Amino acid sequence: AHLNGQVPLPPYAANGLILQQRPYPDLSEVQGQLAAKRALLLAAAGAHNLLFTGPPGTGKTLLASRLPGLLPPLDEHEALEVAAIQSVSGKAPLNSWPQRPFRHPHHSASGPALVGGSSRPQPGEITLAHHGVLFLDELPEFERRVLEVLREPLESGEIVIARARDKVRFPARFQLVAAMNPCPCGYLGDPTGRCRCSTEQIARYRNKLSGPLLDRIDLHLTVARESTTLNNQPCGETSADVAVRVAEARELQHRRQGCANAFLDLEGLRHHCGLVAADQVWLEGACERLTLSLRAAHRLLKVARTLADLEGCETIGRAHLAEALQYRPGSS
Repeated sequence: AHLNGQVPLPPYAANGLILQQRPYPDLSEVQGQLAAKRALLLAAAGAHNLLFTGPPGTGKTLLASRLPGLLPPLDEHEALEVAAIQSVSGKAPLNSWPQRPFRHPHHSASGPALVGGSSRPQPGEITLAHHGVLFLDELPEFERRVLEVLREPLESGEIVIARARDKVRFPARFQLVAAMNPCPCGYLGDPTGRCRCSTEQIARYRNKLSGPLLDRIDLHLTVARESTTLNNQPCGETSADVAVRVAEARELQHRRQGCANAFLDLEGLRHHCGLVAADQVWLEGACERLTLSLRAAHRLLKVARTLADLEGCETIGRAHLAEALQYRPGSS
């Protein structure tokens, strides 16, 4: 009778509540910040990790919260994995299933809270963010030893918790988005000159983040302060508009190589990120001048591949390499 349109069945309800997905925050609500929105598009299109650096109030958290709304919907297998993780973690999966997770742990979170653990190993925030987004605000305020544990899952997509009685492997294929201030007070480079941090304080603050961890972040962007304009009207592209472009780029990547560009291995890089001889020489010279590691150079190639995919180009060009290079730290 329902299928024939005679007696429609009511939507399934848990505890008497109608299950409805919560809408993602929309990108058009973010005023200005065109460069940051461009970085979000790249991050979504290629599953790249992203770091925003800028003073307080520039919209870093606002921007990060828009990323899940740009990502393609979960397929059935991914949705079931997300539901299973929420279920074993004591979370009710039906209130947002099958949406991509967005986890935002506080910088005071302990190691077990972030990566999982305890006497009976339980999933941590990185596993709860599986197939979704892990947002770490105030990145240098996290304990360094906690951040260093992220290096393994950022490469492998899983975390191994070893205890006296158990050794458990949890999935952790998350997309990292982080935000930080440029200095302890947050106002380094502000036109008002209000920053009073010493060179030693700034160096100590930035040295809380290791080079190997920063190498694993594909996109580094400085978010500048915009002019103060009190405008509550939507501006720029909506999340739905951007999501269409992201979906097209992801579909192209899956047809070509079976995964997003960020997950390409060395063999995939050789097959799908090849350069003409002149561009190869140009890129090697740029990496040498910027003292980029081989890992950073590989990630730069993956970003350039995503830029080419967004433009529908079969090969990576010099313009794609130049733009990807701008997202490496120290390239400005």
